[in-house]
Amino acid sequence: MANKTYKDLIEEAEAEIETWTAEQAKANHGKENVKFIDLRDIRELYRTGKIATAFHAPRGMLEFWVCPESPYHKDFFADASSTYVFYCQSGWRSALAAKAVKELGMENVSHIGGGFSAWLEADGEVETVEKK
Repeated sequence: MANKTYKDLIEEAEAEIETWTAEQAKANHGKENVKFIDLRDIRELYRTGKIATAFHAPRGMLEFWVCPESPYHKDFFADASSTYVFYCQSGWRSALAAKAVKELGMENVSHIGGGFSAWLEADGEVETVEKK
């Protein structure tokens, strides 16, 4: 059996998850029951900012923060009535992340196709992130 490539994994994930365009994301930004999650490394946020009001969840901690049985669980992910919109720089990590959290039982999950880059191209609202 041949090994899969990262492109194969992304393609498989996108077949199972909902992908929003940057325009769809902008149209839903600010709605009470829509939560944006930035998966990028904190250094990326320092350099380029993030979608205004987005919650930062580093990709390496996501499954631990989402799973209610984890000692690292974050209540942010406990609202079953909200839609969770994941994004990264190009939409690759967010596609894989959305698939992973669906497997953990989250139902209202999507990601931004093209990621933060597409958001910027669509003139989406950005806020700076200051080093702590």
